[in-house]
Amino acid sequence: MPKLVCLTAGFTDRVFEVPSEKASIGRLDDNRFPIAEPSVSSHHCEVWTKGDDIVVKDLNSTNGTFINEAQIAPEKETPLRPGQTLRLGQVEFRYETGKRQTEQPRPTVKIGEAAGSPTTVIAKKNSAFTKKTNNTNKIFLAVGVVLGIIIIALLVIAFSGLGQSTP
Repeated sequence: MPKLVCLTAGFTDRVFEVPSEKASIGRLDDNRFPIAEPSVSSHHCEVWTKGDDIVVKDLNSTNGTFINEAQIAPEKETPLRPGQTLRLGQVEFRYETGKRQTEQPRPTVKIGEAAGSPTTVIAKKNSAFTKKTNNTNKIFLAVGVVLGIIIIALLVIAFSGLGQSTP
């Protein structure tokens, strides 16, 4: 039976047998295949078998769904072929048919580390997990600086007025 074998450290004991009917994968327990990892969306994608392929459909996930490091379009049914990798957020799987395959033994990929191949290293640099700017923090910082300058100016005015004597 077709299966998705998890390659990510901490999840390597996870093997999902993919059914012919649609099955959801996501962070919440109501998914057919729950994955408790923050980079995986609540309802990340759906998978099902079609012939020798697994069909993958991204459900508008936050961090995207990737086949061999190429992001698939949301809501588009995309085939995953035997031996290819499927990445949901930072969790990576390989499609195995259960038949004898000629590929190398599956590597274990730690979350936050590259798997070692040049493709993975390049994809990591342009990953959806790069640090995002937070405009709210910048606004709070700017308001804090302005308030600090106003307070210092008021203190200078107040203390400079104390030194003067009135006739």
